[in-house]
This record gives sequence, C-alpha cells and structure tokens, in this order.
Amino acid sequence: MAILEVHDIEKHFGATRVLEDISFSLEQGQALAIIGSSGSGKTTLLRCLNFLETPNQGRILVNGELLFDAADPKTQLESEIRKKRLHFGLVFQNFNLFPQYTALQNVTLARELLAKERGDETKEHILEAGKELLAQMGLADRTDHYPHQLSGGQQQRVAIARALALHPDILCFDEPTSALDPELTGEVLRVIRGLAEQKTTIIIVNHEMAFARDVAD
Repeated sequence: MAILEVHDIEKHFGATRVLEDISFSLEQGQALAIIGSSGSGKTTLLRCLNFLETPNQGRILVNGELLFDAADPKTQLESEIRKKRLHFGLVFQNFNLFPQYTALQNVTLARELLAKERGDETKEHILEAGKELLAQMGLADRTDHYPHQLSGGQQQRVAIARALALHPDILCFDEPTSALDPELTGEVLRVIRGLAEQKTTIIIVNHEMAFARDVAD
C-alpha cells in the first residue's frame, strides 16, 4: 500500500488556477523529485501537502487514512490539521530557523512542546535525540551555536534535523539549496542523498537536475 496518495488536487488563488488535477502516489522509502519552471506550482503543492494551504479540490491520504477531503469540512478542522501536519516534515528554501534559539533548541523545540501536550517524553531524552540528529548532520560541534554563527549550509542541515525530530512519515524539501552557493549546495545534497539511501520517504522540489536523476525513484 502507498504511504501517500494524492487525488485530484486543485488550488486556485482568485482566478489563477495554480494546481489542476494533480494525482500521484508514493511508496514507503521512495524519493520523488518535483521539477518545473518557477511559478508552476511546485511550492504550492508542498504547502497543500503540509496543510499550510487548503486545496480547493481533492483528497490526501497517508497510510490509507484520509487526512483531507475538500468535500468534507470535518477533515479541515484546525484542531485536526495540527495533528495531521505531524505526518510531514518540511524543509524550507530559506531555512526559517528561530534566530533567538541555538541549533539544538531549534531542533528540539517542537518535540518539547508536543511532549508537554502528551506527557510522553522527558526533556533529557528529547535533548539527547536532538544531539544525535545534529551529529548525523555533521554538526555535533555546533549544538550551542546560534543561526547567525552558522554558514548557510550548516543552517540548512539544522533545518533538516529539525524536520526529522518529530519522526515524520514523509520528509518534504522545498528547493533546499536555492539560497546556497555551490560549495554549500554540495554538503546539503550529500545529507539528502544519505537520507534517501537510508530509505527515508522524500519529496524534493529541486532545480539540480543531475541530483534529481541520481536520488529520485
């Protein structure tokens, strides 16, 4: 069974039809690359999957569970949408780290807030898991650095660790190297390639055509 099923998604902004009749499925452990010209709706599609935009039409299922149906208002309640976002991790092109928090705090913040709500994890356990993720990203010596003390490539790797911290079913990347120079692009692509080799389920919006060919199923 597919981990993700997208059926007939449409998104309109006024009279502009950005997405029309988009359907695809993704198996566990697959990497899917989405390519296309600027303004063609790639980011809008990711934002629909992460419930940052509400599609005008269509359905989204994860592991066979209906998460969104444009025809069913019950699937669009904000209290439910917050839980449904946990199925997806999103890495933005401009990092979107919190400048007032260290690398480790950026990675652990969402998980700490969730643990307070659920009462199911200690802060110590969450911090250890955060340190392990930063080490996996090659940033073990940067845990106490603030974003302004990190290079663009390091900031993006912190953002990837943050997205992984909540164990999402599907990891989404929105042009993760577009804000980086060529040298830093390589270090971020190496991390994403490593995740794909570990069979992380990935959707990546990407202009690096050779990388898309190499990493995507």
